[in-house]
Formats: sequence, structure tokens, C-alpha cells
Amino acid sequence: MKLRLRVSPTLLKYALLQVPELALLATALLLVDHWKPLPGWLFWGVLGLWLAKDMALYPLLRNAYAPQDPATSDPMAGLRGIARERLAPSGYILVRGELWQAEIPEGAAAIEAGTQVRVLRTRNLTLLVEPADAPPASPPRQP
Repeated sequence: MKLRLRVSPTLLKYALLQVPELALLATALLLVDHWKPLPGWLFWGVLGLWLAKDMALYPLLRNAYAPQDPATSDPMAGLRGIARERLAPSGYILVRGELWQAEIPEGAAAIEAGTQVRVLRTRNLTLLVEPADAPPASPPRQP
């Protein structure tokens, strides 16, 4: 019977991102050891404490490293705003008191100033919007 060890992708990602800092710490300790010799227990103790710190922080940081569903990871999606100028195909809208550059989907009718809009998704710092009274459409796929 073969025993398979299954490591979660989140844990693997977290561990691999900790390797460079651990290597940097080991290098720094070796440099200090070259300048002023350190006892072996101190070298390995500091590395052990550093690993313990990483293990203690993992439960707190796990969600930040977890893969996210692109359909639900956009915090702006679904918010409503007001078109400050005509969107044909781009212009500015006001969302939560902030002015954002916005575009309408390709082939959609222009949106007049003062119209309430709904955010479909974010592309860089531009919001893709549709009129708020339109039936909710599934967000277009990113290229």
C-alpha cells in the first residue's frame, strides 16, 4: 500500500514564499558568524524560532494565500454608482463617493450622465459597468 502525502496548494505556496526569507536569515547569520563566531546552538536556535514564527502565522495568513475564484474576488462587482458623464464607451462614474473611470461592454448602448450604473468587474483601475436597471448579466470573462 502506497502512502500519499497530500499538501494543500495554499500551504505549499506559503512555504515556498518563506524560503527566500529563511535563506536570507541564514546568510545573515553566516556573515555574522564569519565576523564574530556564534555558537552552533544560537545559529540553529534562531533558525528554529524563525520557522516557528512562520508556522504560528500561517493560520492567520492562510486566506491571503488561498486561490480565489475570479468571479467572486472582485470587491467592486455589484456596487452601484452614478454616471458623471456620458459613457460612450468610456467616461467617469461616482461610486461610494469616489470618481472612477468606467467603460461599457463592447457593443452596448451608451449610458447618459446621471444614470445609475452597476459595476460588472474591474480591469486594472477601470470599472466595466452596465445600467443598474438592466437585468443582471454574468460578468464578461477576462481575456
